[in-house]
Amino acid sequence: MIKDSLSQYAFNRDFIKKYVPVIELTRGNSSILLVPAWQGRVMTSTAEGANGYSFGWVNRALISSGKLLPHINAFGGEERLWLGPEGGQFSLFFKKGTDFTFENWQTPAFIDTMPYEVLSSSDTSALFRIETEIENYSGTRFDLTIERRVTLLSETALKTMTGITSSGLNSVAYYSENSITNNGNNIWRKENGLLSIWMLGMYNPSPGVVVVIPVKEGEENKMGKKVNDNYFGSINPDRLKAEGNHVFFRADGKNRGKIGIPPLRAENVMGSFDYQNNILTLLFCNLPDGITTYVNSAWQIQEDPFSGDAFNSYNDGPLEDGSQMGPFYELETSSPAAALSPGGKLTHNQITVHLTGDRKLLDEVSTRVLGVSLERIENSFK
Repeated sequence: MIKDSLSQYAFNRDFIKKYVPVIELTRGNSSILLVPAWQGRVMTSTAEGANGYSFGWVNRALISSGKLLPHINAFGGEERLWLGPEGGQFSLFFKKGTDFTFENWQTPAFIDTMPYEVLSSSDTSALFRIETEIENYSGTRFDLTIERRVTLLSETALKTMTGITSSGLNSVAYYSENSITNNGNNIWRKENGLLSIWMLGMYNPSPGVVVVIPVKEGEENKMGKKVNDNYFGSINPDRLKAEGNHVFFRADGKNRGKIGIPPLRAENVMGSFDYQNNILTLLFCNLPDGITTYVNSAWQIQEDPFSGDAFNSYNDGPLEDGSQMGPFYELETSSPAAALSPGGKLTHNQITVHLTGDRKLLDEVSTRVLGVSLERIENSFK
């Protein structure tokens, strides 16, 4: 049982329900909380029932204010759907001809404040949809349908889909299927800009959280860097390490930074371990082999707008003026760029897993799935 009520699933569930309708999926002691008004995002989850730890970061100050903010409404949530690219000549977040500055940055309403239609829901699954349109920085219009299905997995389904045996552990696992369909009359072509599905999860940081990303070995000129840290400036070695075929990144919510893994380096899984709270989080995403066409979200006109990363992790921290949105940290995955004919569809799936309980059993899962022991993760920056 969690003693701090702010970290308790039931507290956060009941808090959110005061302000917005929710859908709760439950299977045994596993539950996840979905909000149709916020694009069907998973706000939080638990592996130990109502009194268990609440895994998703919840922006209680913004939600309780009842106000909408300019630029972005970061309600929180441990899995939300966005579309890329964020910056560049094909940006979805900047209007044509504007400078790439925060004052001009605007999250599109259909991935920020617009509700999604609930097509169906049961005790363990819910399906959401919206039809919308957007014009990118270069003036290309996209008419599209977004669909998103979230399914709470059984222990059997989890083992079948990931190989994880959760017997003896507390677990919550869910599978999301996210798709975009070209509703227009024109083919989506690279020269006009393409869209990608971009999934972001906001989690609660602590001084004991380390993100772990397995990466493939290989020559840099063929596979790209093992890790890119040029999003918000280079990250100090006391916060980011690439050792062998693993990347370690401190996610304490105290220093703003972001890293990316190129598609040829990604191993279809990433995770984090919070050794203070004994939480192992795993994110599975099977990327298509050999495809390197991923949108580039850098806030500048780009030489190669399709040289983006497949996996990302973000650690929140204070801005220059001392203000801070979180604290939280993020695990993110992206689909390849979607070159779709009229009626064509691209789907991007992922599985999120949280495990707590016996450390020896957690260590067995970490060693098998991430290829690294919990002890090594815990000591990576000590």
